[in-house]
Amino acid sequence: MLKTFHIGGIHPPENKLSAGQKITQLNLPKQVIIPLAQHIGAPASVTVRKGDEVKVGTLLAKANGYVSANIHSSVSGKINKVDSAFDTSGYSHTAIYIDVEGDVWEDYIDRSDTLIKDKLMTPQQIIDKIADAGIVGLGGAAFPTHVKLYPPPECWATVLIINAAECEPYLTSDHALMMEKGEEIMSGINLLMSATRVGEALIGIENNKQDAIRHMQQLAKEYRGIKVVPLKTKYPQGGEKQLIEALIHRQVKSGELPISVGAVVQNVGTAFAVYEAVMKRKPLIERVVTVTGKDVARPSNFLVRIGTPISQLIEAAGGLPANTGKIVSGGPMMGRGLTGTEIPVVKGTSGVLLLPEKDAKRKPARDCIRCAKCIDVCPMGINPTALMTATEFSNWEAAEQNHITDCIECGSCAYICPANRPLTDYLRMGKRKVMGIIKSRKA
Repeated sequence: MLKTFHIGGIHPPENKLSAGQKITQLNLPKQVIIPLAQHIGAPASVTVRKGDEVKVGTLLAKANGYVSANIHSSVSGKINKVDSAFDTSGYSHTAIYIDVEGDVWEDYIDRSDTLIKDKLMTPQQIIDKIADAGIVGLGGAAFPTHVKLYPPPECWATVLIINAAECEPYLTSDHALMMEKGEEIMSGINLLMSATRVGEALIGIENNKQDAIRHMQQLAKEYRGIKVVPLKTKYPQGGEKQLIEALIHRQVKSGELPISVGAVVQNVGTAFAVYEAVMKRKPLIERVVTVTGKDVARPSNFLVRIGTPISQLIEAAGGLPANTGKIVSGGPMMGRGLTGTEIPVVKGTSGVLLLPEKDAKRKPARDCIRCAKCIDVCPMGINPTALMTATEFSNWEAAEQNHITDCIECGSCAYICPANRPLTDYLRMGKRKVMGIIKSRKA
């Protein structure tokens, strides 16, 4: 029987329209816009100024604090300006504009295709290289990877979990990466095992990716301690706590981190980025992005330089369908609607979804009928409808007592609700408010 988590979950239509599409290198844009806040934590501090010449791999902004990440140039050219720009959050933040001139790389980057499996390094040396390269979680959260590799003094890691579930409908970037860069991913996993000092790594892949399961299982035979585990196709299997329960049958308590049960979780794309950072000295300057939708002419998986306008990805996939009702950064369940097509690709951009108007249009919300379907599907075991009510009436004490901060914003409750209530929107808003209250109380 295939492994999975046991609380809640749904199975929306998969719509993996770009599955089987090879990764295609997207052409360079005329200008890139590189935000300084591409990660959880403090925005990076600018180290360049207008008029500076940069190459691919030049440091543009340095990590500003413990939870932060370096940012490097994804192109060669001249700094046009440091100004504000809208990003995938929908807000305007400071960004660096670079006019592209050629494609000249820093000499320190190894651009060869030669696979490097082994290199003698201490855990600290590996972590330092990851931090220098600005690696963050590529599953969407964009948490600085080097921070995850420093567990609190009272905790220690016993297992590395690689998230290759890719449970979000439509997205196939991780699938494509496993099929084309499996050897490099295995080497990256090996490096992460060394950095965390664990002897076991489990790669969780949902069973709707049979070719990836077979391919990675074959590669894993050459690596001690790495095992590929097929998982039942179920959303949101890619959530950290859900994946941990599915793979090692441990439950992370409310308010705790995965390391509390001995687990360190990294996305499969992050493992590839770690390989490139450590073995090739290549900073995080590009990533694989799925561009898809039911009416998209050519659903694709593109290798894209960070800072490329999303309009260029859409054009490469055949252009914007006339009936497009919404452009989403990410997948349909947890993605964010975009305000325009000139918003740049950032480190956490896993996909661009073009939803037809009929799928994008919200149905009128009605009164809750107390069916409890939202409670049944919630993977965190909380009560979404009660928490929406608490948020509506600003009852923050009730929201906190009923564990609104445990919400992972997966959207399962809103998806299943027969009354079409915007449960996830309210829970997201209430969660931010309660977290702010808790932070102020601690301060």
